[in-house]
Amino acid sequence: MLPGSAPAAGGTGMFVPAATAGTVLCCMCGVSMQPNPANMCARCLRARVDITEGVPRHAAVVYCPDCSSYLQPPRSWLRATPESPELMQILLRRINRPLARLRVSLSGAEFVFSEPHSKRLRLKLRLRREVLHGIVLEQTHPVEFVVHDRLCDSCSRAQANPDQWVAVVQLRQHVPHRRTFLYLEQLLLKHGQASLAIRVAAAPGGLDFFFGSRSHAARLVDFLATVAPIQTSTAKQLVSHDTKSSVYNYKYTFSVEICPICREDLIALGPQASRDMGGLGPLVLCVKVTNAIALLDPLTLRVHHLEEKKYRVYNFKAALTSKQLVEYIVLDIEQESPEISIDGSRYQLAYAQVARVSDFGKNDTIFTVRTHLGHLLNPGDHALGYDLYGANLNDDDMDKAMTRYSLPEVVLVKKSYEKRPRTRRWKLKRLLVEEDAANKAKGEEEKRLDEYEAFLRDLELDPEMRFKMDLYKNEDYRSEMASTVGDDIPTVPIEELIEDLTLGDDEEDEGEEAV
Repeated sequence: MLPGSAPAAGGTGMFVPAATAGTVLCCMCGVSMQPNPANMCARCLRARVDITEGVPRHAAVVYCPDCSSYLQPPRSWLRATPESPELMQILLRRINRPLARLRVSLSGAEFVFSEPHSKRLRLKLRLRREVLHGIVLEQTHPVEFVVHDRLCDSCSRAQANPDQWVAVVQLRQHVPHRRTFLYLEQLLLKHGQASLAIRVAAAPGGLDFFFGSRSHAARLVDFLATVAPIQTSTAKQLVSHDTKSSVYNYKYTFSVEICPICREDLIALGPQASRDMGGLGPLVLCVKVTNAIALLDPLTLRVHHLEEKKYRVYNFKAALTSKQLVEYIVLDIEQESPEISIDGSRYQLAYAQVARVSDFGKNDTIFTVRTHLGHLLNPGDHALGYDLYGANLNDDDMDKAMTRYSLPEVVLVKKSYEKRPRTRRWKLKRLLVEEDAANKAKGEEEKRLDEYEAFLRDLELDPEMRFKMDLYKNEDYRSEMASTVGDDIPTVPIEELIEDLTLGDDEEDEGEEAV
């Protein structure tokens, strides 16, 4: 076979020449190239044809620095974070009309880094256009957007007069503590439900959320209905009226009342309520509060979920609250039944001999009680419970239950652990709340700190509650602090913590030193 010749096709002995691609010379520079309708190479095409001609290289975008939103003409404001898909969509809409007029298609876009203080946003676009007898040419094109700061309508009203609100949500709960509001505060922060509020103010018995739009307030009320048993009423007040255009301006008020039953409360059910719940109680513990109330009979481990509408039928109150818990020491314990799991929580019936810590060593008063904490308690442990033996009760349902039933002298609620230091390796974010003069008093400040510390201890004991919140790493925590804490004290695993992103002068100084 001669060099350069092709082998015989199919063994027939026929000579088949090798297929070669045809080339032509560029009409401008003479470079050998694949033939095309223009008879020009790609370099010459780009030199003679500019597909970005007429496409703007500069544009402007309006930004509200208070709420981090961008103006979408004519009057819409959209919230977007730096270099986010939402911001990319807002910027591309500014140049879509020139691209459509020039019949240029967009095949790609990406952000180009710019300093935050430069008030510039840069994009690199990849444009595609058909030129010279069906040839498709693609080219990159930079676009720079100048950011103009301007307050949106709601922020400008808030800056001019903070009281120019349109709707207010008055959240109230008639209980002697603020544990429920500490819990709801973390849920609001995690889901961003309070971010649209103009301001949040403390009020006697609750919080007030002020909004610049009625829809924002209604959205907060809808969210609260999914996480807590609430009762809502609405009202509106006429502010102004334009007789020519028949435009009415109202101020709306949403009054939200949270059910006064809280977790760990002891409740004495009335005869009718006990019968309707299948003979539950009469003494029950509230073990969980969502949009329904979970009631546990500590003597039989039966759990009943009571919705808010059904609760309003009975409208019972807590006979004893967590403020009245008494500390006991466990002398002996004997398990009665195996451990079971109900709604994700573990329980075990057991008989325990306990004595009040305040009486320990002073008298020989010992109580033998039935408890649902058999899987947690051991001899020598401490537990918190309600002292029905020496309590001064002012509840009609409790008085009826005492006359009709043989009630236990002590109802244990939870295991008690050693007091831990206030500095933890995790922390929570807080809402910016405007405090009134009554809350700034010295006694109230100490009371709120103690309630917040008790709330943090409850979080360490309840993984299910932690799952609903965002816990962040505490940069001020030192590892040597852990040596002062007992081994049996529950702690939050480090896997559940989130890095708290903070941008400040410290990071800028570190960057300058590295340079």
